[in-house]
Amino acid sequence: MADFRIEHDSMGEVKVPADKYWGAQTERSHENFPIGVGIETMPREITKAFGYLKKAAALANHELKGEKMTADKVAAISKACDEVISGSLNDHFPLVVWQTGSGTQSNMNANEVIANRGSEILKSEDKEIKLHPNDDINMSQSSNDTFPTAMHISAVVEIEDKLFPAIDTLVATFKRLEKENEGIVKSGRTHLQDAVPISFSQEISGWRSSLERDKELLTLALPPLRQLALGGTAVGTGLNAPKGFDTLVAAKVSELTGKKFETAPNKFHALTSKDEIVFAHGALKALAADLMKIANDVRWLASGPRDGLGEIRIPENEPGSSIMPGKVNPTQCEAMTMVAVQVMGNDVAVGMAASQGNFELNVFMPVAAYNFLQSVRLLSETIMSFNNNCAVGIKADKEKMHHNLHNSLMLVTALNPYIGYENAAKTSHLAFEENISLKEACVKLGFLTAEKFDEVFHPEQMI
Repeated sequence: MADFRIEHDSMGEVKVPADKYWGAQTERSHENFPIGVGIETMPREITKAFGYLKKAAALANHELKGEKMTADKVAAISKACDEVISGSLNDHFPLVVWQTGSGTQSNMNANEVIANRGSEILKSEDKEIKLHPNDDINMSQSSNDTFPTAMHISAVVEIEDKLFPAIDTLVATFKRLEKENEGIVKSGRTHLQDAVPISFSQEISGWRSSLERDKELLTLALPPLRQLALGGTAVGTGLNAPKGFDTLVAAKVSELTGKKFETAPNKFHALTSKDEIVFAHGALKALAADLMKIANDVRWLASGPRDGLGEIRIPENEPGSSIMPGKVNPTQCEAMTMVAVQVMGNDVAVGMAASQGNFELNVFMPVAAYNFLQSVRLLSETIMSFNNNCAVGIKADKEKMHHNLHNSLMLVTALNPYIGYENAAKTSHLAFEENISLKEACVKLGFLTAEKFDEVFHPEQMI
């Protein structure tokens, strides 16, 4: 048996691997773009989204053009699309990100796979019907409206189903840590210098609140992403799509995904502008920035164990050094900061890609989708990894916190109402220069008696 079969397109015949469902156009792209093969494959989230939109399009076409999209055809297409959605046909989607900027070849990859698999299903049912990638699977569509639609579907699904649950998980962990650490007062820090006291639970609440705000910002970014370009076809005019197709297909996508989608009010904008993706990725960048801050706070607080701050203990997950025995590093924090850096880099790529919407089409969509979805995936996974392997095991070192607090010169701020700012500054400087306590310095300078100092100086009450 031959290891290939002959497929054809408008340019002629092409040899295609016999065990693959893709066709001639996919094969041409596979051969013409040997860039990142097997590594930077079109995101599977996009492939899944194509499964949803192709099924939705078939269902809509069946209602609007039943003479062409027959019941047998839509049934077979639906079954094939379900397999695409499940991921069982992922091996039949080999194309890389670095292809035509409209994502045409990935659209055709979906068309060909669904057509060939659907035809196979029809044959198994003894039905003499052969599905055509363009005439049937791509009916009432263009790559120019399907790829931006796939981008929006995948963005909404991944944010709601993966990123939001991850954020909620870490928020819940921080809420637990807030309760567990109530009443523990520690030194605050600004500019990496000692500052007035703060409770550890207050510090954790700042971490928690930042994540809650990031989720709010992402939620604000979702409504524009719910608007779909599908129905605009080639340039936004809706050529070759039946009246009402855009509205109906958006409703079908909503039914299939369980997410709310609607047709974009202006298809000319939907095909060429990627401002919704830019805006949403800005919220992802905000989340990355907050995660960077949280990770850095945690590793600073855990630094040491003897020569650093050492105010918290974090789980010891693996040996930290190949030469220094017993060393344990804040590896989860480091991983999360690296993800944050990647997301910030991705934001630049997404923004630049979105700026290339020349005339009626943006031709940087694959790279925008690739970076956007990578950001969502990395953020979701690093949050869960950080939560499960670090945050859940954070323990306060109460003794170290107490020691650092009571040795902080910034506690002198509590004396401002009694001796004034300038005298308080003199007290602090003397205590530092002579390595004595604030009490000793204040009494030595004659600003307060020892008794009066003890009466007004209560660090734990400064929060």
